[in-house]
Amino acid sequence: QVQLVESGGGLVQAGGSLRLSCADSGRAISAYGMGWFRQAPGNEREFVAAISWIASRTRYADSVKGRFTISRDNAKNTVYLQMNNLKPEDTAVYYCAADRSSGLYDERGKYEYWGQGTQVTVSS
Repeated sequence: QVQLVESGGGLVQAGGSLRLSCADSGRAISAYGMGWFRQAPGNEREFVAAISWIASRTRYADSVKGRFTISRDNAKNTVYLQMNNLKPEDTAVYYCAADRSSGLYDERGKYEYWGQGTQVTVSS
């Protein structure tokens, strides 16, 4: 059973940085594709970034390209999202997700496992 736990969220001023982590406390996710999504109040959950299990391929939403970096450490069963130059519009609950087929998907429905989310708030 995959059990994803996000951490690293918090309150930061615009222009600041945060690093989110997503650890699997159950089954190893080293062979899974992993993604980050976010959901702001009143909005749909949207794609942020994805990484293949080999970690050689990544994919980003246009809104975060050049500011966010997704990476993974398979030895630690952990995926990271480094967020730089944060903007108030990045405020949301951030979720990590795992995909058994190890695709590089931007669709929520492609991911079988989800964490509970971590709040990121960016003040102006």
